[in-house]
Amino acid sequence: MKHENSKTDDGSISSARKKRVLGRGLDALFPDIGSMDTKARDFFQCDIDVIRPNPYQPRRKFAEEELAALSNSIKEQGILQPLLVRRNSNGYELIAGERRLRASKMAGLSQVPVVVREITDTELLEASIVENIQREDLNPMEEAEAYQRLMDEFKMTQQQVAERVSKSRSAVANFLRLCQLPRQIKDSLMENVLSMGHARALLGMENAVLQTKIWQTVIAKGLSVRQTEALVKKLKSRPREKSPKPNESYFQTVAEDLSRRFGTKVNIKKNGEKGKVEIEFYSNDDLDRLFGLLQA
Repeated sequence: MKHENSKTDDGSISSARKKRVLGRGLDALFPDIGSMDTKARDFFQCDIDVIRPNPYQPRRKFAEEELAALSNSIKEQGILQPLLVRRNSNGYELIAGERRLRASKMAGLSQVPVVVREITDTELLEASIVENIQREDLNPMEEAEAYQRLMDEFKMTQQQVAERVSKSRSAVANFLRLCQLPRQIKDSLMENVLSMGHARALLGMENAVLQTKIWQTVIAKGLSVRQTEALVKKLKSRPREKSPKPNESYFQTVAEDLSRRFGTKVNIKKNGEKGKVEIEFYSNDDLDRLFGLLQA
């Protein structure tokens, strides 16, 4: 009789064990992977070109200086811990060890030590997120996008995501809100130019245009989180200007475009389904000019 903690015949981990340890990262999911001279006895040297990156790697930014330092270390001491991979149709796919893989390529290695394990797509994404969170490798935007991916690709609810990554539902919800920000602000989070505190303050403004304007001020003046919160509070306390109705805004835009084209004032007036366009002229010559433009 097999113990639930044991590996199955194909090298995979039993489902009962997976469910219990996913929230603790890859070290808990594969405890037998250690240094090559201790735990991992079943490693082998694999051609580096047949190893594909982890498609569910939530981390998108890797510091070049750190990779260079790791590459130099690999040149001097070799790889101390094998990479974790799974089989795919074209060779192998990385489960863990992307920094080691990148640094090995920088070091000019043609082969790297690997250990093969079986893991599903869902388990791979979950474990990768937890692993990076535990090591504090993810910036806020990477973490937010990882949670969103769990929901989109694997149809999880916020509560299910929270349970899988051992966080509260409210914490997951706060990260997911970052996905609603304008692209420029998300890019700043991704580049670690903006902090989570800044982003949460900006989310206090529901208008994307105002969020962007405040973000520009934060970047230009180097505002702290408290200063950003104060600025948002100040802007929110101002009386709101009456927003034009969608049709009114459209007609105004068209009128402005026509005014620029004709070089004179243009008004658009609507009455029910009908309306009229008024083009002002100031002399007979001006009228002839407009007539020529309309005929062109």
